[in-house]
Amino acid sequence: MKNVSLVLCLMIFPLAADAQINARLMRYMDVSTEQITFVYGGDVWLVAKEGGTAVQLTDSPGEESYPRFSPDGSEIAYTASYNGNEDVYVVPVTGGVPTRVTYQSHPDRMVAWHPDGQHILFASPRASGTQRVRRLFVVDKTGGLPEMLTVPYGEMGSFSPDGNQLAYVTRLAEDRPFKRYRGGYSSDIYVYDLGNNTAINIT
Repeated sequence: MKNVSLVLCLMIFPLAADAQINARLMRYMDVSTEQITFVYGGDVWLVAKEGGTAVQLTDSPGEESYPRFSPDGSEIAYTASYNGNEDVYVVPVTGGVPTRVTYQSHPDRMVAWHPDGQHILFASPRASGTQRVRRLFVVDKTGGLPEMLTVPYGEMGSFSPDGNQLAYVTRLAEDRPFKRYRGGYSSDIYVYDLGNNTAINIT
């Protein structure tokens, strides 16, 4: 009888495993006080921090990436290619029609929320003259004219709690398959003082 039970368990387990999302394909995770957001299959998903069933927040043929919670956790800003170009969008965590934030022919990548919860930091080559170099911009979460920061160039970053400083990296290494790489493509972490326009390399 024990052998029969073991065989049945082994037969049922693969079926149950196949019914679950393959977590190895999850990307671009971010965490709020209550939820985790991630991208799976090109769409943005949500799940409670304590676990449970993930809920699909977006459903479109376009590719979405880099979802980031607002400081209060009520909204998610992300990059999406809905019209043949990557732009930044904002959607409530409860779902709904996304609000388009950026309008430009260059790809705009979501980076971070400003601590005030009303502005968004994104990276774009729109002012660089080359797709290989991105500058950092701040824009209202409802859209409008972006403000280019005095940071020379950057890829990813995060504001200090008071919004007066910005920790950023100059290269995007997330998609590079180099573990503990220290060569020419590695990136240091800089802290930029937005008040006096000075940067310190902390690595």
